[in-house]
Amino acid sequence: MAEIKDFLQNSFSLEGLETDLAAGLSSLARPMKIAAGTILFENGDPGNGCYAVLEGSLKVSLLSVEGDEQLLAVLGPGDLVGELALLDGRPRSATVSALKEAQLAFIDKAAFQRFADEHPAVYRHMLSIVSKRLRHANDVLAARSFLPLPGRVAQTLLQLAETFGKPLDDGRMLIHYKLSQADIANMAGAARENVSRVLNDWKRSGTISRISGYYCLEEIEFLEQASTL
Repeated sequence: MAEIKDFLQNSFSLEGLETDLAAGLSSLARPMKIAAGTILFENGDPGNGCYAVLEGSLKVSLLSVEGDEQLLAVLGPGDLVGELALLDGRPRSATVSALKEAQLAFIDKAAFQRFADEHPAVYRHMLSIVSKRLRHANDVLAARSFLPLPGRVAQTLLQLAETFGKPLDDGRMLIHYKLSQADIANMAGAARENVSRVLNDWKRSGTISRISGYYCLEEIEFLEQASTL
């Protein structure tokens, strides 16, 4: 439990929260581990709490009635998922499953609400997290509406770098998570063949590279400009 408390208090999820409140909130968390491929919760399930990712990775997706999957996000250590359930009491809005074996910290909704009722600053903090998530969703929606395909691919790579990025020399950024072109295409909302052409063009121009199977962002400024509306 001490490891969980230290992790949560130093993760972005509790960044900016007063030390004693961060400690109190993290003390509510209980550890759990799920195997790769395990569904953590499905769209429509009751929202019984939220999860912090300590190790491993999760994917957030929506499934159509025909079984088609739309990948919304890939989450890694330090990310929070299911936080809306702490605030609105409504069912889960997406399906979350483990891409790799994941170590999580679960905070029960009832325990959170009791603590937050005593310390309203916690509600304000959670609203700031939800606001960031909403802004991110707005950015994705705007990109799909207005950005050409290269811009959407650039945005996807930059978002993945935020979660899995490892800085290298000369300002390069390694996405330390092995992604297929189909994964990137799914997140960018495009056909794999079209995304493959964009990625191959960027590899030839030196904008990105592959290092031991990982994508490396060689020209981050170019990608940032391409992803700007």
